[in-house]
Amino acid sequence: MTTHAASASHVAIAAGAADGRQRAIIENVQPTVDDGRFAIKRVIGESVIVEADAFTDGHDAVRAFVRYRTPQNAWREVEMSALGNDRWRAQFTVDELGLWQFQVFAWVDHTLTWRRELARREDPDDILLALKVGATLLEEASSHASGPDVTQLATYAAELRRAADAEQGKRLALAPELIALAARYPQRRLQSSMGPFDVRVEPVLARFGSWYEFFPRSTASEPGKHGTFKDCMARVDYAAELGFDVVYLPPIHPVGRTKRKGPNNTLQAGPNDHGSPWAIGAKEGGHKDILPALGTAEDFKRLLAHARSRGVELALDIAFQCAPDHPYVQSHPEWFRKRPDGSIQYAENPPKKYQDIYPFDFETEDWEALYAELIDVVMHWVREGVRIFRVDNPHTKPFPLWERLIAEVKAHAPEAIFLSEAFTRPKVMHRLAKLGFTQSYTYYPWRNTKQELTNYFTELCRGPGREYFRPNTWPNTPDILTEYLQIGGRAAFMTRFVLAATLSATYGIYGPAFELMEHEPRDPGSEEYRDSEKYQVRHWDLKRADSLAPFIARVNRIRREHAALQSDWSLRFIDIENEQMIAFMKSTLVASPNSNSPSLSGEGSTSSYALSQSGEGGSNSHHLSLGGRGQGEGSADQDHIIVIANLDPWHAQSGWLELPLDTLGLTPDRPYRVQDLLGGGSFLWQGARNFVRLDPNGAAAHIFHLRRRVRTERDFDYFL
Repeated sequence: MTTHAASASHVAIAAGAADGRQRAIIENVQPTVDDGRFAIKRVIGESVIVEADAFTDGHDAVRAFVRYRTPQNAWREVEMSALGNDRWRAQFTVDELGLWQFQVFAWVDHTLTWRRELARREDPDDILLALKVGATLLEEASSHASGPDVTQLATYAAELRRAADAEQGKRLALAPELIALAARYPQRRLQSSMGPFDVRVEPVLARFGSWYEFFPRSTASEPGKHGTFKDCMARVDYAAELGFDVVYLPPIHPVGRTKRKGPNNTLQAGPNDHGSPWAIGAKEGGHKDILPALGTAEDFKRLLAHARSRGVELALDIAFQCAPDHPYVQSHPEWFRKRPDGSIQYAENPPKKYQDIYPFDFETEDWEALYAELIDVVMHWVREGVRIFRVDNPHTKPFPLWERLIAEVKAHAPEAIFLSEAFTRPKVMHRLAKLGFTQSYTYYPWRNTKQELTNYFTELCRGPGREYFRPNTWPNTPDILTEYLQIGGRAAFMTRFVLAATLSATYGIYGPAFELMEHEPRDPGSEEYRDSEKYQVRHWDLKRADSLAPFIARVNRIRREHAALQSDWSLRFIDIENEQMIAFMKSTLVASPNSNSPSLSGEGSTSSYALSQSGEGGSNSHHLSLGGRGQGEGSADQDHIIVIANLDPWHAQSGWLELPLDTLGLTPDRPYRVQDLLGGGSFLWQGARNFVRLDPNGAAAHIFHLRRRVRTERDFDYFL
């Protein structure tokens, strides 16, 4: 892993501190996170587009390369192209999980400088002298060439020395084949470098997926009965039919009995109350054990295998806290903080009190043993076959723990995914993402107005944090029932779902509470559910006629079928003349059938296009890479998804939509058709301004599809 010391050495080497003859300067390498202290993130099939400033003193020519390697340390290189104003760019594709690295190299190229100056020379004597200089440079190149190129370079050098006619010699020196040959053997002895920088490459599911959370104990078909892993299989089937990729289970461990909470978080639990799953640990075991009422370790493995047979991954909850009767409390009392009366301090977030939970004391003298045990908790479930973890309140545990834990797990299972459940201050959330958390919960539940949504998602998708902070949007969780959902009725649930599923490539819902529109708070002004599953077993009628399940399944199908919704970076908000309506678009390219254009389909149905934002001195556009300018001539389709939503759950709203015709490749004089993927049918529009009306009693949102044929030999600048 790159350290602070290594990061500092980047600057020293680039500045030529190692050798004063290293004249090339490298600055402003992008993409990086905190000057290389942390890794940027990509998924299988994506490109890393590297940009850097590279220049030297005087008028000499500079060349620059990016060197990169796979986790198996096989270094490869690609030359950077000049963008103008001393800015350079190159790209490479990551096709293997794990930690990649890249470096930027630059040097003064005397052969290139000579050729450039020779092209401007007009005096015959100057030209003949310059040809001899060029002969010397070619002889130097031949000294480290190989194969037939050695002889060819030597031959060219001899011909330049013998040249008696200035113009003939100049034509020979500037011949494309000689230029290409010499370029293969640059003199890089005095090159400068910057790096290495880390790239964490993860599965496509790290960027695009849908999560469904349910409580295993509430899956029994018979009301009042405690669910089992066998019952969970039917719930997994249900989630798979709705199109979800990940099923997330709250803690499955033994639940403490001491200070157990009753229904609605009451302090007194009855003999038949089951307590909170997050109060982990009892005489039956702790974090590496399973609540007996759910089943055995073998039952869990069967559930895991069944989920994968349905194309669904199982995510487990990691909650580093203990019930008062957790075995750790007896075996390692030094891991917990004591109050003045000698009792162990329970968890608090005033005015909230969690008498049934003991937090760890991470400042204990025995912290190394505590760290080792907690890491082994996660490794235990990795050994059991789990690869996705939702981490409860990681912001209340030390940052060094997560950096070490995630690195160790990723070394064993690079496909592992960690979701950070940290609803806290922005800098803390971002630090956790930098440390290695694959995805992060967001403030989405509390962003309701057009301006709030626009500002927040522009920051997430366009800001520098996008290189490491992947949003996972949830309209509800077992802890979060927002006022909007409490009072907005069916339309509120539909709108918040569509926005979550389209603004972000990854989202989740807590079900069946969401699709059955559970909206009663425990108390006025509270975001807690009445009769919350956190404290009791619930029975859900999944076949209710008013369930949003068919609507959810339709949106998930749209997401799977349209690559534009499978990434975040192309998000662009569109003007619509009504503050109660919001509109935005996402775009990608899809290779046309039977065309010669490069394939842009990633693993599964996921797009693998590469997007980058230039740094200082470069373009401000986002470019969709097709393998480089001039490559892949043929045709492809621009695939645009346009989402329009009514933010008012009670009244119909209408407005004039102002489409960016240039971005869409349209002209004002020709009509075009948009297909309504959500409601069905299509609309024939013309020009930028088009009228839209949405009634919450019918369609709370539109998801329009616009597809058009384009050529692929150009760069596409429609990502703003």
